[in-house]
Amino acid sequence: MKLTFWIDREDRTLAITIHPSNANLHGELKVPGDKSISHRAVMLGSIADGKTTVSGFLPGEDCISTIQCFRALGVKIEQQNDQVTIYGKGLDGLKEPETVLNVGNSGTTNRLLLGLLSGRPFHAILLGDESIAKRPMDRVAIPLRKMGAHIDGRENGKYPPIAVRGGNLKGIDYESPVASAQVKSAILLAGLQAEGTTSVTEPSVSRDHTERMLKSFGVNVRRNGTTVSIEGKQTLKATHINVPADISSAAFFIVAALITKNSSIILKDVGINPTRSGILDALIAMGANIQIKNKRMFNDEPVADLHVSSSELKNIEIKGDIIPRLIDEIPILALAATQAEGTMAIKNAEELKVKETNRIDAVATQLNRLGANIEPTDDGMIIHGKSNLKGGAVDSLGDHRIGMMLAVASLVCENETTLENESCINISYPNFFEDFQKLIKK
Repeated sequence: MKLTFWIDREDRTLAITIHPSNANLHGELKVPGDKSISHRAVMLGSIADGKTTVSGFLPGEDCISTIQCFRALGVKIEQQNDQVTIYGKGLDGLKEPETVLNVGNSGTTNRLLLGLLSGRPFHAILLGDESIAKRPMDRVAIPLRKMGAHIDGRENGKYPPIAVRGGNLKGIDYESPVASAQVKSAILLAGLQAEGTTSVTEPSVSRDHTERMLKSFGVNVRRNGTTVSIEGKQTLKATHINVPADISSAAFFIVAALITKNSSIILKDVGINPTRSGILDALIAMGANIQIKNKRMFNDEPVADLHVSSSELKNIEIKGDIIPRLIDEIPILALAATQAEGTMAIKNAEELKVKETNRIDAVATQLNRLGANIEPTDDGMIIHGKSNLKGGAVDSLGDHRIGMMLAVASLVCENETTLENESCINISYPNFFEDFQKLIKK
């Protein structure tokens, strides 16, 4: 595979041209640390008592935004590549920021910080980039106001910039209309500071990294079905967090190996948390040759090594409870579906509309440019396989997961593919193209 970089001199947009080489993938790789867990390690370490160390931290732009926000809140944090040391000061050690808290492109940072700051007796303003300005925050603002927080922003607190003045909170029983780890986590972080018990009930269980990590920091969290409860006024004790490799990042190479001929790769230390492993279940149901080996635990998170080989895939229907377990992997799953026999229908995935882009439209538009046959729907898409992808010019639209998916698609295109706005991939995977090259064998 040959990678050629060029700069559009008019708008300074970096693009990458990928030339097809009839290559296959071989080798062993450890993808960067889990983004969701890295965010939470910094947040919980900052409000714990004592020194917390983190290994395997993801040094992507989103997670760096979280570090910068907590430094602005008065926490000393040292970061060297994937090693982080946090000198926690407890919840009461956080101070009112002297300037706005810039969350960059990170919806996780924005929503979870709203929950955390709802219990702090000071004022803060959160803002981010152009994408964040379009992402709804009322889904966390509404329950946090019910607890007693004062939150405002554009369109009555729906869109950033968001201002929050925290104070005395009271526990609530909240039934969330969506299965969202960010909503649940924001409420739990507020509930940690509230009087009484706070409970969140979801339509189905969303990713549970916050609950697991709170336990690692000594907090008692209870689960009953789809309801999670936390008692207020608990304190966190510093610990060490070993971050697993991110299954969302691993998914791009899993699919790359599955859809290219004569490929066989090993991905090390991948997090296989059952609330995140829907992509593995879906691909295996499609006939993927994925072997899950060497299962073990990093703190309270299950990890394993994944052995992946080229496979003949058959499309299935994706809907219901599996959707929250693979919501971030749907773009790369859609690519796999274009190379599988039959038709895939993805349903109940409305949440894709409020990601970094409207990922329903982005996936359909960009893959169709390459020669796929995808019909967007109100809650997902219909993907007709098996498509003969031609190549051409595509755009990440500023969405890191769309960008990585399109780069993988180039492997099975007949002609070269030019990917515009590829720099957004740094948000979650700064060394993506270097790792991509490591596995390419001619």
